[in-house]
Amino acid sequence: MAATRPRSRLTANVVIVDYIEWTAQRPQLREPILIAAFEGWGDAGDAATTAARHIRDRLGGEAFAEIDPEPYYDFTATRPIVHLVNGGREIEWPSNEIAGVQVSASSHDLMVLVGVEPQMQWKSFTRQVLALVEEFDVKLVISLGALIADVVHTRPARIYTSGYDLELNERLDLEPSTYEGPTGIVGVLHDVLRTNDTSSVSLWGTVPGYVPNATSPKAALALVERVSQLLEITIPTTALEIGAAAYERQITELVEDSDETKAYVTQLEETYDSMRPESGEALIQELEDYLKDR
Repeated sequence: MAATRPRSRLTANVVIVDYIEWTAQRPQLREPILIAAFEGWGDAGDAATTAARHIRDRLGGEAFAEIDPEPYYDFTATRPIVHLVNGGREIEWPSNEIAGVQVSASSHDLMVLVGVEPQMQWKSFTRQVLALVEEFDVKLVISLGALIADVVHTRPARIYTSGYDLELNERLDLEPSTYEGPTGIVGVLHDVLRTNDTSSVSLWGTVPGYVPNATSPKAALALVERVSQLLEITIPTTALEIGAAAYERQITELVEDSDETKAYVTQLEETYDSMRPESGEALIQELEDYLKDR
């Protein structure tokens, strides 16, 4: 099915320009839940987008739409990439791709949005996501993020969960978000969803501060497991488990080369082992400090 051009529509006397391009036939999804992750700010160790792609691929998701990048990116900052394909040249643009996932073991199917945080027109961008939410009558939006924290690679990655709906918070025993400070596209998206009465949840994985740039399958694994727990569905994780084990071995080898880092890691391990599980308040403070520093 050919992609459609951006179109204008009139809603509440305000013209909204849509930049959703349908790349395949509209899927039939049952009361879907949307999972969203964005590269860039708030995706430490690529953990959030790795987790979202894993959920999409392991559950057999099929892409059906994209958000046109033209209005939302400064292409001198986020440059398109040229690839040679079958003797020709193809340009890869910043992508925000939406896939449909049918989950037979659940009463809810999934939509998975994996994208790149835009640089411009955030209000317009989030309206495109909201249009999809309304089009498919999405019941819940779960955003995935990852932050740098004082955690250690040899222990389980921590997950911070917050909700933006009082009733949902009580039902799932979630901490409300009390963050104030700089935000990213995820924060703006949750605000748009809240003002449009759509329930949403934010999950943040943690990545060790001494290896901030290394892709973290361990944090991605923790995010996937938390999604699986929240939605009460089974998501195969063997590939992430293997990746997490390799990640831990490789980081351990790097740590051994620096006495200073080795001592720091030992201190973090001792702190982790001596403490009870951290409270939601402690995790909130760590998340707030991270976002403000960014």
